[in-house]
Amino acid sequence: MRPDAAALPPPIEPGQPLTALAPMQDVTDLAFMRVIAHYGAPDFFFTEFFRVHAQSRPEKHILRSIDENTTGRPVFAQLIGEDIAHMERTIRELLRHPVAGIDLNLGCPAPKVYKKNVGGGLLRDPARIDEILAALRAAVPGLFTVKMRIGFEDTRAFETVLASINRHRVDLLSLHGRTVREMYRSEVHYDYIARTVKLVDCPVLANGNVTSAGRAAEVLELTRAAGVMIGRHAIRNPWIFRQIRERHRDGTASRVTLAQVREYIARLYQETRSDDFPETAHVNKMKKYLNFVGQSVDADGAFLHDMRRCSSEHELFSVCDRHLLREPEREFSPEPYPGVIARPNCETPDAVDGCSLATISA
Repeated sequence: MRPDAAALPPPIEPGQPLTALAPMQDVTDLAFMRVIAHYGAPDFFFTEFFRVHAQSRPEKHILRSIDENTTGRPVFAQLIGEDIAHMERTIRELLRHPVAGIDLNLGCPAPKVYKKNVGGGLLRDPARIDEILAALRAAVPGLFTVKMRIGFEDTRAFETVLASINRHRVDLLSLHGRTVREMYRSEVHYDYIARTVKLVDCPVLANGNVTSAGRAAEVLELTRAAGVMIGRHAIRNPWIFRQIRERHRDGTASRVTLAQVREYIARLYQETRSDDFPETAHVNKMKKYLNFVGQSVDADGAFLHDMRRCSSEHELFSVCDRHLLREPEREFSPEPYPGVIARPNCETPDAVDGCSLATISA
C-alpha cells in the first residue's frame, strides 16, 4: 500500500473483506440500491456509468442515486468516455454532489461501446489510458478508482496498464478477470487477479462469477484481494453481501427461504414502480430481474418458464405464489442451479459489463 494512498471509507464491519455492488446499466439505480441495502448493503455502491462526450451532462436519474441515497453507504460515480476535457468538466460537475469518489470504466465489453474506443475498447490503447489516468488523477482531489478487465483480445498490455495504475496513484482497482472479447463466456482468470494484487499499490476488488458467500471466500483465498465486487448475483440474491459478512465472522451464512424471495420480489416491484411506467412495461422490466432470481428457485427452470410468459402484475405474482409459496420454507439455492440460465439466448452481442438488464448473461 502506498504511504500517500487516500483512505477508503471504512467497511460496515472492521476487519472484513470489502464488498461492492458492481455498476450495472439499467440496474444500479436509486431504487435497486435501496432494495439491496434493505437485505444487507455492500460496503460501497457504484453508479451506472455517466456517458461523457461533447454534448453530455450528468444524467439526472443517475444523479438521484447519489443525491437521494439514504442507504448510509458511500456511492462512487462511474464515468465512461475518452475525451479528457469533457471528462474533466464532468468531474467538476460531479464533485458538487456527495460522491465518495470518481470511478473510470475500462471494462465495458459491449461492441457498441468499445467501437467508440471507450470502456473496454481503451484497453487496446494503453498509451491513451495513461494520458486519461494522468488527467483524471489531477482532476480528482479525493478518491479516484478504476474498474477494468484484463485485456481486450489478449493480455499483452496487462502489466503496462497496471504500471499506469500505479504511476497515477489510483486508490482502488476493481478487476474483472476476463478479457473484453471473452465477455461472460469463459472461466474467470483469477490468476490474473492474484498477479494484480501483487503488482499494484492499491487495494483490489475481485470481480467475476462471485456467486455466493462460499464462492467469495474461495475467490479471496485464491487471489488475496482486498474484497469482492458483485453484480449479477446480487440481482439473484440480494442477501449476498450480508451472507459474506456472516461467513467471514461466524463461519456460516444464513439460509434464505422461498418465502423470503417472494417478499424480495414484491419489494423490488414496489420500489421500481413509477406512475409514468405502464404496467406491461414494468412487468417486463421485472421479468428481466427475475431471469436471475429464477436461477436459484428450481433445478428444472419451471419458475423461469412460467414467469417469462406473464404480461400483467396479476399473472406475475400468481406465478410467484405458485412457485415460491407452495413450499415457503424450502431453501433458495445459494448457487445457481446448473444449466438454468438467466436468459434463453444466454448472451447477446450488446451485453454490457455489469450490465443492461436486457442483455446481461448468466
